[in-house]
Amino acid sequence: MAMSGPPSSRRGRGRAPMADINVTPLVDVMLVLLIIFMVTAPLLVTGVPVNLPETRAKGLDADAKPTILSIDRDGGLFIDDAQISDADLPDRLAEIAAANAGQPEPPQIFLRADTALDYGRVMRVMGELNRAGLNKVSLVSTGSDAGDVSDGSE
Repeated sequence: MAMSGPPSSRRGRGRAPMADINVTPLVDVMLVLLIIFMVTAPLLVTGVPVNLPETRAKGLDADAKPTILSIDRDGGLFIDDAQISDADLPDRLAEIAAANAGQPEPPQIFLRADTALDYGRVMRVMGELNRAGLNKVSLVSTGSDAGDVSDGSE
């Protein structure tokens, strides 16, 4: 390819400016974002590891975000993802009840308990929920579709 002079001499000789969009940088950015989201998405799912029992009950429709009370295999208590002690449970449940005192319905509580737990342990926690006035409790289990939320009634 021979050079025919300075670049300024070629302007104005009938060549129209290029009006195409170069999509290569756009595709590069999109692929990088896709990889970032693919790597970080599994890390966003956090929670207390609980081996839930299986049931055939149908799932519940939840309007508002419920409070999740979990009991792990070792008997540790968690409200949402924060671990609490047995002594702190009544105070924390009273705080939840007081925060929702002006509402017409009590707050929804999802109780998740590991299958290896003693029945008495779960019932003690349910007793504390009842004592705090939190009577809208749903027991979480896995059904035919993983992640179903069930209240145990069919």
